[in-house]
Amino acid sequence: MNDDWRLGVDVHDPSRASKLSQRLDASALEHELETAFRDRVIVSQEGAHLFCYAGTRQQAEAAERLIRSLAAEHGWEVECELARWHPEAEAWEDPDAPLPSTGAQLEAEHAARDAQEQEQALEQGYPNFEVRVECRSERDCAAFAERLEAEGLPVVRRGRYLVIGAADEDSAQAIAARCHREAPDGSLVAAEGSVPAVLAGSSNPFAIFGGLAG
Repeated sequence: MNDDWRLGVDVHDPSRASKLSQRLDASALEHELETAFRDRVIVSQEGAHLFCYAGTRQQAEAAERLIRSLAAEHGWEVECELARWHPEAEAWEDPDAPLPSTGAQLEAEHAARDAQEQEQALEQGYPNFEVRVECRSERDCAAFAERLEAEGLPVVRRGRYLVIGAADEDSAQAIAARCHREAPDGSLVAAEGSVPAVLAGSSNPFAIFGGLAG
């Protein structure tokens, strides 16, 4: 089964992390990891951290063995943490936590994700998701925005363009479905991750709405 596994490696020093990253590809054949590591594991660096993304647990564990071996050659201490991606939760979880398989388990993980997104939105001060509406005229857009604002929805309007904030993905999808039904005739609607600059008052809606225009 091919799914998503991630090995997080803390090297404690950005320069060492860079050197270690450079050594990985060159050392793959030496450690007989041509198929398990070099061709299928993607490595990224963020400061002193390396992240190895693999299709199986076996590949991720092979990467860990190689990394520990290379670090030991230099006397470097590394801390490794393995995690598995849970699509419904959209989060990296404990590698031994099974993926949800029943309807109830899927719903529970989805609900936990929604709750986390809502909490995050409150802490950061702006929604995680947004629904974008491009109307045919400024008058139509202003009327629709006024109606939504009266219901307490977080709305930003710029000319013919409207942004509606949503704390979680389910809310964004529900708002998008409503906009498809209720927005003025000829409007274009899209939902995606939030752009905080728009919600903070950006005056350039074309950077946000360029993908909507046909």
